[in-house]
Amino acid sequence: MRVFLITVLLALPELALCQTVAKHPVAKVGKGSYPAAAGFDQAGSDARAIALADRVMQAMGGYPAWQQTRLLGWDFLDGSYQLWDKQTNDFRWQKDSTVAVYNLSSKQGKAYRSGRDISATPEGQKLLGRMYPVWVNNSWWLLMPFKLKDSGVTLTYKGPGKLMDGTPAEVLNMTFKNVGVTPDNKYEVYINPKTNLMEEWAYFPKATDAQPAFRRRWTGYQQYNGIMLATDRTDGKDGRKLGHISAFSNVPAGLMQNPRPVEKL
Repeated sequence: MRVFLITVLLALPELALCQTVAKHPVAKVGKGSYPAAAGFDQAGSDARAIALADRVMQAMGGYPAWQQTRLLGWDFLDGSYQLWDKQTNDFRWQKDSTVAVYNLSSKQGKAYRSGRDISATPEGQKLLGRMYPVWVNNSWWLLMPFKLKDSGVTLTYKGPGKLMDGTPAEVLNMTFKNVGVTPDNKYEVYINPKTNLMEEWAYFPKATDAQPAFRRRWTGYQQYNGIMLATDRTDGKDGRKLGHISAFSNVPAGLMQNPRPVEKL
């Protein structure tokens, strides 16, 4: 199923993502590994790919740090700013004077323009109808390395490869089974074996495509409240980056339901 996403305005593709952050592990795991989400395709994935995903999670700060992260904030490429409360699944989106506050679990929310409730208007309804796919897309561009063992994911080892600058890499194939808004997608995940970080990604609209629609960097890592997040999403030419990234263990009172644009964290 295809849905309209903000990235269309930027001539970027729609992306797949499982629906929720995994909260319920499916099995006990060894030291250094992390629990796959219920619905992860364990049988279709291979051991080497899973081991690499575990190394990526460790390099990103480790599973406990990821679980303790509650509030995430970031600018997306279209100039919007969003906040996501992982615990409550509240999602807050703002751009210019427009604000949407939305719960990803209940699929309910409110839309505002300059602090005025426009939820019942056609404009407000359209905006609220876009919030779930907007979260799917925009959070994927921030958090993909944390999603390698999510529900519906099949992870396989493709083999050795190289980053765009020639640095050696280990390459994973990431495909999906009946999950997300674009389940036909495929990704190639390029992991630097020296850092164990995902440092590039390639996007294929269909898993059968011979060539990717794009290949981009995933660099500019910094630590945010114990986890590593990266800003650089360029293809080496366009300079695209995410801004105002933040991560917190708590949510300031009143922040997520504020009807007016808030100062970026």
